[in-house]
Amino acid sequence: QVQLVESGGGLVQAGGSLRLSCAASGRTFSQYQLGWFRQAPGKEREFVAAIRWSGGTTYYADSRKGRFTISGDYAKNTVYLQMNSLRPEDTAVYYCAAAGPWTYDDYAYWGQGTQVTVSS
Repeated sequence: QVQLVESGGGLVQAGGSLRLSCAASGRTFSQYQLGWFRQAPGKEREFVAAIRWSGGTTYYADSRKGRFTISGDYAKNTVYLQMNSLRPEDTAVYYCAAAGPWTYDDYAYWGQGTQVTVSS
């Protein structure tokens, strides 16, 4: 069973930075893609970034490219989301998700989420 556990959320002032972590377990993730999504109150969940575990190719939502960086520690089975220059509109619950094996469009596994609050 795939388990995803997020951490690193919190309260930060606008312009600040946070690094989210997602510890993945239960599979060999070489055939998976791990991603970050977020959901703000009253809004739909949206894609933030993803990393193909095999090869390390990264993908970003256009609006987050440049401020957010996704990376992976293969030895720890952990994916990170470094968020810089945070804005109040980045406030949301951030979820880690896994797609696979080999079906990278279907995120079937989800973590419980971590709250990020950016104050103005």
